[in-house]
Amino acid sequence: MTTTDPIVATFTISSFEAAKEVYRQKDLRQALYDEGEVVMGDVLVNLHGDEHRKRRRVENRIFRRETFDHYERDLFPQVTEVTVAPYVAAGGVDLVQLGHELMLNLAALTAGIDRPEGTAEETRRLYDYMQWFIKGATLAHSTEDKPALAARIQRALEEWDEEFLKPSVARRKTALAALEAGEITENDLPRDILTTLLRGNDELALPAFALRREIAFFLLASAHTSATAFVRSIDHILGWLADHPEDAERVTGDPMFVQRCVHETVRLNPSSPVGMRWALAPVSLKSGTEIPQGSKVVIDLHAVNRDPEVFGPDAAEFNPYRELPAGVGPFGLSFAAGIHVCIGQDLAAGVVPRADTAPEEHLFGLVPGAVRYMFNQGVRRDPADPPQRDAQTQRPYWGTYPALLG
Repeated sequence: MTTTDPIVATFTISSFEAAKEVYRQKDLRQALYDEGEVVMGDVLVNLHGDEHRKRRRVENRIFRRETFDHYERDLFPQVTEVTVAPYVAAGGVDLVQLGHELMLNLAALTAGIDRPEGTAEETRRLYDYMQWFIKGATLAHSTEDKPALAARIQRALEEWDEEFLKPSVARRKTALAALEAGEITENDLPRDILTTLLRGNDELALPAFALRREIAFFLLASAHTSATAFVRSIDHILGWLADHPEDAERVTGDPMFVQRCVHETVRLNPSSPVGMRWALAPVSLKSGTEIPQGSKVVIDLHAVNRDPEVFGPDAAEFNPYRELPAGVGPFGLSFAAGIHVCIGQDLAAGVVPRADTAPEEHLFGLVPGAVRYMFNQGVRRDPADPPQRDAQTQRPYWGTYPALLG
């Protein structure tokens, strides 16, 4: 389908195969975050061509299986337990708040933002900054005064830089100098994105403002997208168990099943309901569609991930037992495809298992791990306080999701 306005022609892609083809076109550039430049300008997901390849090549040095194993087996379980424990003791929590708090703790580790005080107040300040960054990334969908909001987000970035980023950079530069002097070993360095970017600075030559945005982006992307998937997955599983109580033991005892539930949730609820691209040159699709230079291409992920030709006649329903054609990911195209496929996909959602995958060797991902932990704490809806949608954005986010624990 093509729609035309007085400025540009807009092509909307709603089939799975066409969307895959669009994502792999080198002449289509990211357009989703144009209005959110205050946070998203110059970050990895917005780069194109050689700039993107250089940045990704450096950052891929941290996004490796051995690093993910270290996070999932050594770091994340303790962080999850400590974060959730007060709410288990209280008997309840708002899952939206918990999701952002929990995933912020995990994201700070991966991004490289230190909290030397180790206090709840310090974490709250970092959480408040992250909320501003989320507003920046999703500025196009905001219902607030956008210029005023962008100005406030810029101030938050600068304040966060002074309080958190610059001290974290200084500590890593000291560690890198100690490594060069032979005073410490590689194993003594932090395993995070900030350290990786500082080590790769000769290749990238990132100015301070670009480093600021990149780390802020990884902080918000890791925390926000994972937090929304966390809440939505619990919601879908609770709905599934209401109709399939026989699966209750699988939710607490079978991590492969929980991972399938998270993948199915992500398919139905991509972090952004659409993808967008600008045509840098004329593009011809296999369908015969001709996209002129300067046109906008909108990938309707809601439709793409529910394409009945790929996901079956019940494509719009949640079904963790869904059988898929060969070569189709269980999460659809929610992580995109091609050179811009989400760099943190395996960290967040784990690796798609094969039929012969051994659970003890499998990477499940931080979201499935956190979701399974919550069901082992007896998470359930609060019948006296139903969840509410977020009215401050056009995106389909939960605003509040009260839950009982224990």
